[in-house]
Amino acid sequence: MLDLVHDIQTAYRKVLNCMSRPGSIENLACQIEKVDIDVDFSRSNLIMMYMLLDAEVSFKIVSHEEEKISKLVNQLTYGKYTSLEEADFIFIMKDADEDMVEQAFKDAKIGDLIDPHKSATIVVEVEEISGNKELMLTGPGIKKENYMQVKIKGDWLGEREKKNIEYPLGIDMILLDEESNVMCLPRTTQIKK
Repeated sequence: MLDLVHDIQTAYRKVLNCMSRPGSIENLACQIEKVDIDVDFSRSNLIMMYMLLDAEVSFKIVSHEEEKISKLVNQLTYGKYTSLEEADFIFIMKDADEDMVEQAFKDAKIGDLIDPHKSATIVVEVEEISGNKELMLTGPGIKKENYMQVKIKGDWLGEREKKNIEYPLGIDMILLDEESNVMCLPRTTQIKK
């Protein structure tokens, strides 16, 4: 059974490590195997929802099963369901099509110069995350360069670049794969092909 304090705290430390070291990969399998709730989406994502959502923040689900998942997430976390433009956290499920993914990136809020922290974090379910040399990562938290390979539908890279062009405004990303791996891409990370 998932311990909502200790297991979520352990997962949080792993995510925080990934956020401070972009391109590093952590595994949440130990926490995920304790999840005893049957959900129609990634259990990694459920862990993230428990970690990030509460009655103080808002979320948006990007999925063909949006209404069903949103109701469940609201019941489990008390997070407020809202539009893409208003959401603090946007969860893109694996069943989302290319247009849905691109729209989520286009509509995600980036904060403002007074409150850049009032931006969206986008959590994306993907098939696989790896350190293969497809995309090069540079920026704070990376000694020289890091590499990653991930497949996300649509032009997510171009849309992310547009959103993050005027630092400190922008969006942060958390990637989750089928093997319970997590990787983070903060707004400060530069990505090149």
